[in-house]
Amino acid sequence: MDFHERMQKAIERGQRTGDARARAEAEKALTEEELKRLHSQYRLEVSETIEQCLAELPKRFPGFQFETLFGDRGWGAAVTRNDVNMAAGRREELFSRLEMTVRPYSKLTVLELSGKGTIKNKEVFNRTHYQRIPEVDTASFISTIDNWVLEFAELFASKDGARSFL
Repeated sequence: MDFHERMQKAIERGQRTGDARARAEAEKALTEEELKRLHSQYRLEVSETIEQCLAELPKRFPGFQFETLFGDRGWGAAVTRNDVNMAAGRREELFSRLEMTVRPYSKLTVLELSGKGTIKNKEVFNRTHYQRIPEVDTASFISTIDNWVLEFAELFASKDGARSFL
C-alpha cells in the first residue's frame, strides 16, 4: 500500500470517527432532553403531593399560613406560623415553618426533594431525598413527604401545648 492509499484510509477513518462523535452527541442531546422531560413529569407529581400534604397542617393547627413555592429554588409548598409567648413579663416571638421543594433540573440528573422544619425557633430537621432520574420511584418520594409532614405535626403538637383541631 503506497502513501496515497494510506492517506485516503486515514482520511476515511477520521471522517468515520467524526461521524460517530456527531451521532453520539446527538444521542446525548436527545437523552438530555428526555431526562429534562422526565424530571418535569416527576416534579409535577411530587410537588402536587407536597401541596396536598402541607395543606392539611393549617386545617389541623389554626394559625399556619399555606403558600405555594416556585422559582429558582424549586417547586413545592410551605406552611408558616408566628406565635407570641408572654412569660415573666417578656414578649417572645416563636416562628414555625415547614417547607418542602423539588429542586430544579441540574447536570447531576437527579430528582431531589428538600425539606426543612422549624418549630418555635428551633430547626427540627433539614433533609434531602434524591434519586437518579432514570431510577426514580415516585412512591418513595410520596412516602418520604408523608413521613416528614407527619413527623413535623407530631413534633409541633408535642411542643408546649400546641393543640390540634380534628
